[in-house]
Amino acid sequence: VTLRSVPKNRRIVIATRWFMLSAPFSYLKWYAVNQCLITEAFSPSFSSNRLEQHSLATCSRAFQTSAFRPNISYSFSSKAAASQTESHFFAQPKIKSPHKLINQNSHSFSMSTEKRIVSISDSYDGGNIEYIGSETKDDGCLFIKLKIRPDPFTELEQKSHLQYFSFRALVQLSSTLPSPRKITYQIINAGQASYAVAWPGSTVFTSNNINGGWKRLQNTCYDSDTGILHWTVDGTTLIGGNNYYAYFPPYTYERHLNLISKCCSAAHNDSIRCQVKSLGQTLDGKDMECITIGSGKSIAWIIHRQHPGETMAEFFAEGLLTRLLGLSYNGDELNGGSVDGLTKKALEMYTFHIVPNMCPDGGVRGHLRTNACGANLNREWASSEGYEAPTLERSPEVYHTLKAMDKTGVDVFVDVHGDEALPFNFIAGSEGCPNWGKRLESLQGAFVASYARANSDMQTKVSYEPDEPNQGKLTICSNQVSVRFDCLSVTLEQPFKDCKSNPDPDRGWNDRRAMLLGASLLDPLVYVQPFLRDEGSFWESMQDMDAYIRPTEKY
Repeated sequence: VTLRSVPKNRRIVIATRWFMLSAPFSYLKWYAVNQCLITEAFSPSFSSNRLEQHSLATCSRAFQTSAFRPNISYSFSSKAAASQTESHFFAQPKIKSPHKLINQNSHSFSMSTEKRIVSISDSYDGGNIEYIGSETKDDGCLFIKLKIRPDPFTELEQKSHLQYFSFRALVQLSSTLPSPRKITYQIINAGQASYAVAWPGSTVFTSNNINGGWKRLQNTCYDSDTGILHWTVDGTTLIGGNNYYAYFPPYTYERHLNLISKCCSAAHNDSIRCQVKSLGQTLDGKDMECITIGSGKSIAWIIHRQHPGETMAEFFAEGLLTRLLGLSYNGDELNGGSVDGLTKKALEMYTFHIVPNMCPDGGVRGHLRTNACGANLNREWASSEGYEAPTLERSPEVYHTLKAMDKTGVDVFVDVHGDEALPFNFIAGSEGCPNWGKRLESLQGAFVASYARANSDMQTKVSYEPDEPNQGKLTICSNQVSVRFDCLSVTLEQPFKDCKSNPDPDRGWNDRRAMLLGASLLDPLVYVQPFLRDEGSFWESMQDMDAYIRPTEKY
């Protein structure tokens, strides 16, 4: 990849260390730098060290799936051209391979050299899949083989995570080839996933609209012997249409920006005390937006989606902000700032600092757990032996957030996630931290019990096995915050699977229910607020229904 318009001392040439030979066809798979790095090449502050730091982690996901002839060079005539979307990257060379037909506007591949029957694409915000091949059986059934792309290599954990996937399948009419009777999608590297043990019982989401209408495919099956996750759809009913498939419904960056815009509009409403600000920027230059709401003396920090593939976390954030700001659930208009009575009480008790998306770079790339350069943000909250964290070079998202928290202080903290294995919503606490005692135990017990009473999708008995005393890792967000501010600090997990508390096989735990659980968070926060900084033995007057229950993973 050559930036011909850049002065020679700033040109980047991606050498042969970043290509992969495709032996059967003697083509090269080129790995190209991502938009962030290309844009930075035009900046006086760019250095070769920056290139080395990002290494393969900064390669464009778009180029990773496309077979290019080795004598092709790509150039950009201006800074604007270099920062265009992936679709423009494919617009210049008109390449046709006899083995794969490359769609010039995405990295979609045909299953046929003549007519494309099913076109597979992940070239959209949050997409993640790689087409491997296809085979039509004698009975007219089409089998499509796919792979999940791994996250960049994580230095601290010494691995590349993978599990989240999302892609679009366009089933097209053909005058020369018979339409497939059934289509079976096979993810052939599912057995290599970070949490392969979580596949049994998982069901894939599908919709013909990326923005809603998601339902689960009950015939999803995982073969532990082959490590293949597969599901089948009726090909005859899909002709001429498209379907999206995902591990969990995507929360796109466009939707994120729309949510921020609605919060900004609410900030102009005199009846709501609201401010939208940027805590700093990510490696790709995206703002880390924080919405501050309320006028109370208690400080609540609520962050979401440190792991970008856990998209339910940002749906949770949308539900919470919708209730706090009186936004419309139809996503179009404000409700004039009208809020319910408990929300008014919460806004008088608390000043909320809410970060809807801690890892926008990873979200756009379709990562499971890491940011642009491969950092697992939920392991970046403190330094460990031989590993400095957080840093501006590797984890600016955590660096800026922690810096802001130090300025405001924290009285209660919630870190919102998603869990692949456990089919429940649950709270994980800070039992392994050195400051754990009767005070934090009682606060957590009352918080969880109150939450379960407010919304039965939350429960009290199932969670991760608590850490043994003084064995909690302070590199993990909720543990670090608990010790740093001596406050109630919890991790809230939502399931990728159906929620066994209230099962719904067709929809399972989904985007809409995550929003409702987010709205319900205010109930337990209001309930425990009087006790957050109580220096007395407040637990002696608490009711039995608020008692702490030591959770377990067994159910």
